[in-house]
Amino acid sequence: MKYLVMVQGAQADYDAMNGKASAQSPAWSEQDLRAMFAHMNAINDDLAESGELVDAQGLTEPGRTRFVTADGQGRPVVTDGPYGETKEVLAGYWVLDCASLERVTEIAARVTQCPQPAGAPVYPVVIRQIDESGGADLGGGEAA
Repeated sequence: MKYLVMVQGAQADYDAMNGKASAQSPAWSEQDLRAMFAHMNAINDDLAESGELVDAQGLTEPGRTRFVTADGQGRPVVTDGPYGETKEVLAGYWVLDCASLERVTEIAARVTQCPQPAGAPVYPVVIRQIDESGGADLGGGEAA
């Protein structure tokens, strides 16, 4: 079964990793960043070795986000992020092919152990099973 494992963050976290402290997050040192990358690289290496890793990516800061919606006439409306009403955004993800939900939960628990400076915000790791049935059941009920 394939799963999407997501880590969340906020613009303040990206700023903190670039040395700018805020009320939401302390500034990260070079040592803090090295420890985080070493932890995540070890997870990626282990998942690649086990054959469970399909893809893994970190995403750029929310300030480099672009939103595309449609106006009332169906024309595209493009705006840049970040958007003020959103506190957390997707910061990175893994696509994993695991034998069970229990296994992917073990991996997510390992992700939560990522080192970070004291006072940095803690976000949940989100697990979503990927629908491989060929048709999404968006309504939550039986497919028509």
